[in-house]
Amino acid sequence: MLANTRNTCLRTIRNTVLKSQQPAQLRSFSSAFPPPRLFTYEEITKSLTVSDAISSVEAAFSALAKGKVDVPMPMHIGIHETATAGPGDCHIKGGYVEGTPTFTVKLACVSFYKNLSVGLPPGSGIFIVVNAITGAPLGVFQENRFMTDLRTGAAGAVAMKHCSNDNQSTVGFIGTGAIARNMARAAAAVRKFEGVAYASVDVDGATKFCVDMEQELGMPFRIAESSEALCNVSDVIFTQTPGSEPVLESRWLKDSGVTIIASGSDQPTKQEIPVDLLCSENCKYISDLTKQTSKVGELRSAIKAGVMTEEHVYAELGEVVNGTKAGREGSEHIVVDLTGTGAQDAAIGQVAWDKMSQL
Repeated sequence: MLANTRNTCLRTIRNTVLKSQQPAQLRSFSSAFPPPRLFTYEEITKSLTVSDAISSVEAAFSALAKGKVDVPMPMHIGIHETATAGPGDCHIKGGYVEGTPTFTVKLACVSFYKNLSVGLPPGSGIFIVVNAITGAPLGVFQENRFMTDLRTGAAGAVAMKHCSNDNQSTVGFIGTGAIARNMARAAAAVRKFEGVAYASVDVDGATKFCVDMEQELGMPFRIAESSEALCNVSDVIFTQTPGSEPVLESRWLKDSGVTIIASGSDQPTKQEIPVDLLCSENCKYISDLTKQTSKVGELRSAIKAGVMTEEHVYAELGEVVNGTKAGREGSEHIVVDLTGTGAQDAAIGQVAWDKMSQL
């Protein structure tokens, strides 16, 4: 009797395994996954703001520091310029915050500058929000970097909230593109401030940035004649530039201590902050994710120069959010290195799905 029962169980297990190994076209299912919903750029820009993302991105950083986010290293595809393609870059990021009902995978294309000659933007991208229970895609968000810029701005708000104090009321912006606008909006969600802006190339764009932000936020903005002039008066400085050379010098910073929130470096070729500042005894270097900033962030430049290692990182931003490491304590300089994490993408993906799936 026991032998017969054992043989029956073995046959059942064998048949189940064999069935699971059959090609998908030979298996039958009672139902199929519905196609994901497509959300257009116009729908997204009308529905989401940087303020929507701040609390969820803050919670994501907190979870990240507790080891409760699965964030793989970003994938980078370089499109070299040839007669038939490029130049351009493609970044693929994603993540899952433990306990949330979705996870997100993002494809972001940047620096396709030939698009400008035919009236197209140099960047594009999509977010794919996936059901964390079934693994089925729920929504495809044709965000063209809008959601990426929102979550970057939200990270800027989190950094400013936890790494500066209420007396730091003059905020500088080096680089005045789309990310700078979201950083300004994010900063306004933290406290009122006086804005100062500088752009080394697009002076007209910087002027428009100041006019638009002053009108939108109801706070004063003005143009600085140089990066040095901006640094001389700023308590908090947001840098968001695509270059490979530092945009400021340590000696330009106020002695009272400045918080620098750098978001321009997200590739091994980029740098905004001088390494002598990063390794200074009077500077706290805070990463969004150390394993990432050591490869593509400001930390990479300092490691390459031989003046820092990962051991010199004061904290990850999530540790400061959680209170396990202090933010601003006195007149020290603080550099917060924002390379953009999959945790932020997962957070804004969840926000977008929660808000827009109801439309």
